[in-house]
Amino acid sequence: MPSIARKNLFEDLSRFLVAQAGIAFAVSLVTIQTGMFRGAIRSTSLLIDRSRADIWVASQNVSALELTLQIPYERLTQAREVPGVERAEALLGVGSLWRDSEGHINHVRVFGFEPDSELFVPGTISKGRLLDLKKPYRIFIDEKSFDGLNVGGWRRELVELGAFSTLVVGFTKETQSTISSPFVFTSLENALAYAIAPMGDEPLQGPAPEPPELTSDDTISYVLVRAEPGQDLQELKRKLEAALPYTRAYTGEEFAAKTRDYWEGRTGIGFILGLGAIVGAIVGVVVVSQILYSSVSDHLKEFGTLKAIGASDWVIYGVIIEQALWMAVLGYIPGMALCFGVSYWALVSKGIVILITPSISAWVFGITTIMCISSSIFAIQKVNRVDPAIVFKA
Repeated sequence: MPSIARKNLFEDLSRFLVAQAGIAFAVSLVTIQTGMFRGAIRSTSLLIDRSRADIWVASQNVSALELTLQIPYERLTQAREVPGVERAEALLGVGSLWRDSEGHINHVRVFGFEPDSELFVPGTISKGRLLDLKKPYRIFIDEKSFDGLNVGGWRRELVELGAFSTLVVGFTKETQSTISSPFVFTSLENALAYAIAPMGDEPLQGPAPEPPELTSDDTISYVLVRAEPGQDLQELKRKLEAALPYTRAYTGEEFAAKTRDYWEGRTGIGFILGLGAIVGAIVGVVVVSQILYSSVSDHLKEFGTLKAIGASDWVIYGVIIEQALWMAVLGYIPGMALCFGVSYWALVSKGIVILITPSISAWVFGITTIMCISSSIFAIQKVNRVDPAIVFKA
């Protein structure tokens, strides 16, 4: 019986290639859409994942890394006095407007931190020194943002950020969220200056004022905490929440998961990319169904002969299902090869991560197999109506 399945499948090579192209397209669409979704969601927590902080303290109303209410700067001092805290640092996140040398504007997310920070890690530094951020109005940007911010990656560049002329002094990588505004990194003082200065059509006239020092009247976004060795993190979280009013404390893993859950469950990203995957699966089912149905129709006499010599229905069903399995395997392999090629190109040329993990690959193969076997149902229904007497008709 296996020889019959292969013979039917490879007899018409052009039709077979059309079928495999359709399956490969469906595999590619499902895989790329799923990989883009998983890569985009994972990118939203890159800053948290790379942080060396054991605990993130935020407003009690925090939803995600970029969606939180500010907390008083004095929470930093209070955190440092909590037993079990070895080190605490402030992180300030604010939105601002970017104007490049050609006058184009863009919204950016500015993260202010201590340039000699031990807990906050702004990715992998590809150019420049973090200590340069201590100077007024100096910033780093992520390499993924070069195109969006119209910045070249080979020189220092003067731009306008908020109300101030600002110098890009370095570049980082492996920090940018795919679905967020471009990230900008600077010192706490610089970030505060960008946050409080008014923004208009033109930068402030005259020499820029020195960025202000943070005081107890100012606000920050997060307090990053490193626990003392051997300290139970859950117990330390409870201590921090008791000592710092109107705050919530999360371990790094918890806060990263909270951020990913927000983007996955409370935005339309999952629906949009998931819809593309569903369309790909439907295309695959239609193509495979048509090819298998045509194959059965062209070999009705052969199937009638099998029935006439006493072959059971399950033997005939096995021939059709085996054809479907061969189509699944032979369509999956080139489809996945295409996906890995597109994934590499997207990462190198656009900095977009299409996350294709072994689990995703296995899941797509299962979907492809189910898709092809489901398609064989239409062909099986055609065989069920075959009369063995067809063998003896002219």
